[in-house]
Amino acid sequence: MSEHKTTLEWKRGDHGFGYKDYPRAHQWSFPRSGQSLRASAAPDYLGDADCTDPEEAFSAALTSCHMLTFLAIASMSGFIVDSYRDNAVGHLAKANDGKPWLAKLEMHPEIVFSGEKQPTPEQINTLHEKAHHECFLARSVKTEITWV
Repeated sequence: MSEHKTTLEWKRGDHGFGYKDYPRAHQWSFPRSGQSLRASAAPDYLGDADCTDPEEAFSAALTSCHMLTFLAIASMSGFIVDSYRDNAVGHLAKANDGKPWLAKLEMHPEIVFSGEKQPTPEQINTLHEKAHHECFLARSVKTEITWV
């Protein structure tokens, strides 16, 4: 259906290559938009705190996909959304094999609607449920995704 390209570039530079020595910082580039972003491991894993880590990016991608799907469904349902903000939190946990994984993403959407047709809390929840089931990324992962 479509392709989504990224380029990742990392260089060791003058650093040693012992586990605690090599840099974790690298560059993500997105050829279609021409944008790039500095990324690194999370600080807990010897990364650079000034960079986005993969767990943050994964959480952001899931949250973004959910929001975009929510907006499409709300629009097609006749609701007008003026703003959508989410302070989502991704939770790493240890799997049965003892290795970490992003087990849960907890979204906290704050949505402002306008217009005569205002959704009830039940309708908002239904919009979120539909968005969750239609979101391309949510359909692609085993991470538990919730909204409160």
